[in-house]
Amino acid sequence: MSMSLQVSNSSKFQVSEFILMGFPGIHSWQHWLSLPLALLYLSAIGANSLILITVCQDSALQQPMYHFLGILSVVDMGLATTIMPKIRAIFWFDAKVISLPECFAQIYAIHCFVGMESGIFLCMAFDRYVAICHPLRYPSIVTNALILKATLFMVFRNGLVVIPVPVLAAQRNYCFRNEIEHCLCSNLGVTRLACDDRRPNSICQLVLAWLGMGSDLSLIILSYTLILRSVLRLNSAEAVSKALSTCTSHLILILFFYTVVVVISVTHLAETKATLIPVLLNVLHNIIPPSLNPMVYALRTKELRAGFQKVFCLSLEKKVRHQRPSS
Repeated sequence: MSMSLQVSNSSKFQVSEFILMGFPGIHSWQHWLSLPLALLYLSAIGANSLILITVCQDSALQQPMYHFLGILSVVDMGLATTIMPKIRAIFWFDAKVISLPECFAQIYAIHCFVGMESGIFLCMAFDRYVAICHPLRYPSIVTNALILKATLFMVFRNGLVVIPVPVLAAQRNYCFRNEIEHCLCSNLGVTRLACDDRRPNSICQLVLAWLGMGSDLSLIILSYTLILRSVLRLNSAEAVSKALSTCTSHLILILFFYTVVVVISVTHLAETKATLIPVLLNVLHNIIPPSLNPMVYALRTKELRAGFQKVFCLSLEKKVRHQRPSS
C-alpha cells in the first residue's frame, strides 16, 4: 500500500513546466546582461549573413574552403538562434516558464548544432590537409560532390546521434523541483532536478561526446600533425609561412571551441552546485563562436575582405541606380 501511495504521489507531483531562473547569484541585476548578449547575437546574425551572401555572390570565392565557411555560417546562426530568443524573453519580459517539450527540444537543438559545428571544423581541417599535403590532387579530391556528401553526413550524423539525450531526459521523473539555475535547457542542468537516477543521462552524454566531438577532435589533430610534418619539409621559409597562415584562423576557432566544451563538460560532470561561471560559459559558448568566427576569418583572409568590398560596392551601385531619376 505504501508503494502504491508513493507512485500516486510521484504521479501527482510530476511537474508540467520548468522555470529558467537565469544566471545564478545575480538574478536581481542579470537583465543588464541583455544588452551585450543582444549585441553579440545581432553581430553573429549580421556577420554570418554577410559571409553567406559574399560567398554566394563572389565568383572568386567559389572554392571548397569558402563553401565550408558558408556552411559554418548557417550552423552558427542556427546555434545562436536556438538560445537567444528565450534568453531575451527572460531578461526583457520575465518569461521564465518553459514547457517540458520545449525544453527537451532545445536540448536536442543545442546538441545537434554544436555537433554539426564540430563536424564542419573537421571538414575544414581535411580541406586544409589535402590542399597543403596533396595540392596536385586537391581539385579531384575536394569536389562539390564531396562537400555535399560531407555536409549531409554531418547533418544526419548529429541529427540522429543526439536523439537519446533528450529522450532519456524526458524519461526522468521530475516530481517537485522545477527551477533551473540557467538561461537555457542544458541536459545535465535539467536532469539535476530529477527525483530518480540520472546516471544514464550523464553516461549517455559522455559516451556521445567522445564518439562525436571526441572523434572529430582526434581527426583534426591528426590532420594538423600531418600538415605540420609536410610544411616543415619545405625548404623556403616564405612557403612555410604562407602554408601555415591559411590554417591560423581555423586553429584559433578550434582552440576556443573545444577548450570551452571541455571546461563545461568537466564542471557539469563534477556534480558541483550551479554557479555563475559555468552557466555563463555555457551561454557564451553558444553565442561567442557564431560572432567570433566571421570576425577571425574576415580579419585574416584577404580574399574574403575583397569579397566584402565587392558586395558593398555592388549594393551601392544598385542603390544609386535605383535613386537616379529616369530620363
